[in-house]
Amino acid sequence: MTLKLYLAGPEVFLPNARDMLDAKAAMARAYGFEPICPGDVTIEPAPTRHAFGLKISGVDEDMMNRADGVIANLTPFRGIAADVGTAFELGYMCAQGKLVAAYTNMTANHFARTRDFYAGDIREGADGRKRGPDGMSLEDFDMIENLMLHGGIERRGGHIAIHDAAADALYTDLTAFEECLAVLAARPAASERA
Repeated sequence: MTLKLYLAGPEVFLPNARDMLDAKAAMARAYGFEPICPGDVTIEPAPTRHAFGLKISGVDEDMMNRADGVIANLTPFRGIAADVGTAFELGYMCAQGKLVAAYTNMTANHFARTRDFYAGDIREGADGRKRGPDGMSLEDFDMIENLMLHGGIERRGGHIAIHDAAADALYTDLTAFEECLAVLAARPAASERA
C-alpha cells in the first residue's frame, strides 16, 4: 500500500507556489509516496471571503484526514517561528497519531531566533528564567522550534531534518525535505514493525 503524505508548509504563499508544490510532489512520488498538497484542488467560489476561507480550511482538513502522514516545512515564515497554518496541520496530524516528519532550512534553534528578535537583550529574571526586555520568558530547550512542535514530532519517533540553506533559498531549497522522504522511505513496513 502506497503511503499518502500531506505536504505542509508555507509554499502556497510563494510567487512560484505551483512550481514548488509540483517539485515536492514529484520528489515524493520518486520515493514511492502519494503526495497530497494543499493548493492541488480547485475550490468553488463562496459568497464572502470569510466563507471562502472556511471552504479552504475544510478542504485542507479533508486532505489531512485522507493522508497517512505529514512532512511539515517548519522554516520560520514571516517571523521567528513556523507558519501558523503549518503548525496547526502538524498538530492535527500528531493528534490523529499519524506519521510525522518535519524540516527547516534554518539551523538557528528557537531560542537563538528569539534572542535575535530581542537583539540579544536577554536578562535573567528573579525566577531564573531568561526574559526579554518586555519581561516575557524565552523557551530555551535546544529545540529547532517551539517545544510543542519539536516535541510532538520527536516523541512520536518522527524525523526532523535541519539544513542551512542560502538566505535566498530558504523556501525553495529541498535538501532537508528530501532527507525526510529518504528517512520515511527507509522505515520498515507496518507488517514488519508489528
